[in-house]
Amino acid sequence: MAKQHEYLRKPDWLKTKINTNESYIGLKKLMRNKKLNTVCEEARCPNIHECWSERRTATFMILGDTCTRGCRFCAVKTGLPTELDFGEPERVADSVEIMGLKHVVVTAVARDDLKDGGAGVFAESVRAIRRRVPGCTIEILPSDMKGDYESLSALMSSGPDIFNHNIETVRRLTPRVRAKATYDRSLQLLKRVKEIAPTIPTKSSIMVGLGETKEEIMQAMDDLRAHNVDIMTIGQYLQPTKKHLMVERYYHPDEFAELKEIAMSKGFSHCEAGPLVRSSYHADEQVSQASAHRRIKYMKGIEDQEKKEVDFSF
Repeated sequence: MAKQHEYLRKPDWLKTKINTNESYIGLKKLMRNKKLNTVCEEARCPNIHECWSERRTATFMILGDTCTRGCRFCAVKTGLPTELDFGEPERVADSVEIMGLKHVVVTAVARDDLKDGGAGVFAESVRAIRRRVPGCTIEILPSDMKGDYESLSALMSSGPDIFNHNIETVRRLTPRVRAKATYDRSLQLLKRVKEIAPTIPTKSSIMVGLGETKEEIMQAMDDLRAHNVDIMTIGQYLQPTKKHLMVERYYHPDEFAELKEIAMSKGFSHCEAGPLVRSSYHADEQVSQASAHRRIKYMKGIEDQEKKEVDFSF
């Protein structure tokens, strides 16, 4: 009889402090009163108490709480959604205004049951936030929308500040980890965003601990850079339930520090890497650094152009 795979014990560096103070409780009540979902709760994010209690940030999950895909790493419930809430964008914008957010992340479940993948409601959510809180920067994190670039263009017309789409893992493990998604389609989606809106920073994320090799991680970095992705996040995969994929190993914080150094050497404008890092972790800092990086590139382009135009003739 084959030996059963043993569950790995979590190391000390993955332990987090629970801080259910008034800020956390107040934000939780606001989400329930507005009938909104957050990926912070649905995906059981380990940083929820830090983000909600200290940073006063949250990632809104629109288009309902039921995903049409069943990825083997994700805790969000799956099934066939029964409705589409057209009032959701205004409730999200209302919450952003009440919370006084300066940066917000909007993500969504995959809605393969909809012709546009939910792009219309997604775009209206961005526009609603713009109307209510003009100074708030907005990061969007959609699914691949089955590679429908017309829907992608409709979404991008809303003018987000950062476009985020996660490849989640390395190429070899993608079929086992993700459902109805492909490694190359995700890369092409990120590339197409740059073609539609060259100045908008793009971002992607991978989880480690699923059995990938260091060489495969570095190849994923190269693949993202080859498709003009600006920002990368790297975090430890944590098994949400016994029904999900098991953790093959836990990476030490020093290994994450090394991966961050490698990523930055490959040309990413920002890389967040650590055991508890998730795609939206410290997103407010990332948009600031990405904007600064864009300004530096812009000014360098002007300087280079001025040098070419200098007339050295006498």
